[in-house]
Amino acid sequence: MGKVTGFLEIDREEPRYEPASDRIRHFGEFTIPLSESRVTDQAARCMDCGVPYCHGDTGCPVNNQIPDWNDLVYNGNWEEAARNLHSTNNFPEFTGRICPAPCEEACTLNLEDVPVAIKTVEQAIADKAIRSGWIRPQPATHRTGKKVAIIGSGPAGLAAAQQLARAGHEVHVYEREPKAGGLLRYGIPDFKMEKDHIDFRVGQMEAEGVTFHYGVNVGVTTPLAELQRWHDAVLLCGGSETPRPVDVEGVGFAGVHFAMPFLIQQNRRLGGEDISGQAPLTAAGRHVVVVGGGDTASDCVGTSFRQGAVAVTQLDVRPMPPQMENKLANWPNWPVKMRTSSSQAEGAIREFSAGTMKILGNAAGEVIGVECARVDRQRQPIEGSEFIIKADLVLLAIGFAHPIHEGMLAELGADLDRRGNLFADTLSYRTTVPGVYAAGDMRRGQSLVVWAIREGRQAARAIDIDLMGRTDLPR
Repeated sequence: MGKVTGFLEIDREEPRYEPASDRIRHFGEFTIPLSESRVTDQAARCMDCGVPYCHGDTGCPVNNQIPDWNDLVYNGNWEEAARNLHSTNNFPEFTGRICPAPCEEACTLNLEDVPVAIKTVEQAIADKAIRSGWIRPQPATHRTGKKVAIIGSGPAGLAAAQQLARAGHEVHVYEREPKAGGLLRYGIPDFKMEKDHIDFRVGQMEAEGVTFHYGVNVGVTTPLAELQRWHDAVLLCGGSETPRPVDVEGVGFAGVHFAMPFLIQQNRRLGGEDISGQAPLTAAGRHVVVVGGGDTASDCVGTSFRQGAVAVTQLDVRPMPPQMENKLANWPNWPVKMRTSSSQAEGAIREFSAGTMKILGNAAGEVIGVECARVDRQRQPIEGSEFIIKADLVLLAIGFAHPIHEGMLAELGADLDRRGNLFADTLSYRTTVPGVYAAGDMRRGQSLVVWAIREGRQAARAIDIDLMGRTDLPR
């Protein structure tokens, strides 16, 4: 634990943000980090909990040993804290920036609404470790002679690749895009996580023996069967990319788009990739309506403001949640309560219990508005509650149904689960096709980055056992 009386003496403190009026003028990260001494104070608040739910599955999918590294930070041993943190999480600088921190909801101090600032401490440890040169390549000391193909370089694929390379296997990562990272790079805006963090880890992994192959669309440009022949095991980490279907009149009007093409084009633009062959997709000078209430919708809001939108309205079909959850009924689980993201705080108009009834267009086929209605708890429209919101751009951010079935999965022919995800259990991570494994969103459906890292690590362990009969990789 940290300081014995720290939670009584020290108030919770989080990093501040640049003012909204300043941060919407650029796409860079805008969090103002706490000083090292103030991070140490936050680590000192960690209690001597009888049962620390923060690092169980309820709080942390990768089972970070949070009380341990809080204590190490409090005692000034940052390098050992970094070693401890990396023993469970390959990429803590990712999760320290973009994880919603279920660990803090599970913190015992959250019973008093002042949880330990775990996410802040995690990011501080990771960033200090990288700045200080403590994060170095760890190439394997021996080679197994086994070759593993990993398809997809999102967080699941990257975590699995690093673990398997360190176990001595020859690891090849096949990525459809020009750069690694998956939706970490192409879906998450730079203002939440700048992409040099991914580049650093890719460089580390290349030095550890991982080979990246870009521009390879397995199942389209390269048959999956070829990779199965060339490798002893194949791990599929292609993510969940099929958007949920939208049964709303008017979705065919010009100016109506799914969220991902909008976010991906902006990230390609910032990353210096050639987008000259794509029609410009921008919110500049437009009235934007974002349909959806999740993280992707929030990312669309923040991106729209930075592109110069005139106004941004976010429609959430769910009722407005309570300002505070019932602690005794919810803790230590993730509660439903009112949350305002940094992007929403930049000036978004939020409409709750708002059903999208129809998208309106003009004679030229261009979107001009969204017809909405208030809905009841069963999400049925309430008669007489209709209203119209002006819109020049409508972004549909309502989540993903399952991975893309065409191409690779159609060729594989493995079983799917009832939701359309690639079937594999959480012990062996094997699909129903011998030698082929699955992890991350492709297996479990859309989820958090931290869950993808957990699945990649666990799949790597399962593959190592199957190839070698034993493993030293942690589960």
